[in-house]
Amino acid sequence: MVLVARESMVLAITREARGRVPGDGIELAFGYWPGQGAPVVALHGLTATYVTFTGVAERLAGRRPLFAPDLRGRGDSDKPDGPYGMAQHARDVAQAMRALGLGPSIIVGHSMGAFIAAALAASEPELVAGLILVDGGFVLPMTPEALEALRCGLEKRITQLRQTYPSRQVYRDFWRSQPQFPPEDWSPWIEAFLDYELGGEPPRLRPKASDGGVRVDLAEGLKTREIVERLESIRVPVIMLRADAGFLPGQPPLYPGPAIAEMRRCLPALEVHTIQGTTHYTLVLGKRGAAALADLIVEFSERCRPKASVSRL
Repeated sequence: MVLVARESMVLAITREARGRVPGDGIELAFGYWPGQGAPVVALHGLTATYVTFTGVAERLAGRRPLFAPDLRGRGDSDKPDGPYGMAQHARDVAQAMRALGLGPSIIVGHSMGAFIAAALAASEPELVAGLILVDGGFVLPMTPEALEALRCGLEKRITQLRQTYPSRQVYRDFWRSQPQFPPEDWSPWIEAFLDYELGGEPPRLRPKASDGGVRVDLAEGLKTREIVERLESIRVPVIMLRADAGFLPGQPPLYPGPAIAEMRRCLPALEVHTIQGTTHYTLVLGKRGAAALADLIVEFSERCRPKASVSRL
């Protein structure tokens, strides 16, 4: 649900628009929330969907229009055998933006979406007015032990993509019991995210994400040299928004001081904001994180002042 504004006055409340738009040889499903000013494009994480940003859109409340696609291989977007990878996702997003008449935009990327946002800024700079990298976009060189631990953790998530569930309520209950979503952060936004994530019919519901596509994207996401080269080529303002905890409450942040210092070697003017009381997940899906990100989007948009174009939506 989004407030639609005209001449700075709120006139009505309307639901998000959902549809499909051409990508690079495929079609992408998307959500779009109308609003004032320059457009914002939001890119989700490795196994997620555009519904990741429902809470952010709700907190934006029409202050900015928000376009969020399901990336190829995720949600209701097409799921080809290939290709995948950050550059391919960036080509899809660029094609979708042009199809919808979106000009220079603030690009928000969460987790893997931050790597795609950087790839888009590097390859299609005319479409990007500024970047907000949300707990993603950079990796430090890792020891073999640390790399193996990360792979094992992500492999567990990929394995879940092949599991089936008898109902959406069972899927909700499973995640509600996990430490990724503390009770104080549970909300209708998380429930909507989980409901949309499942496809098929009961009693054989399963996550929509393509495990093959996820594996390819994960392998590319750890190529440090390519990541550094993309960041070094970026010429627009960049903000890093990070959680103060990792995947779970109490863990160290995914982007501690040394990681930020290395990022600044690539992006000397990098601006960093840390949201207390958030994890990698609740930074976008929790109330505190969604509100902080929405306010940051509005403030950053004013600073970047891209030449707004009118969407044909």
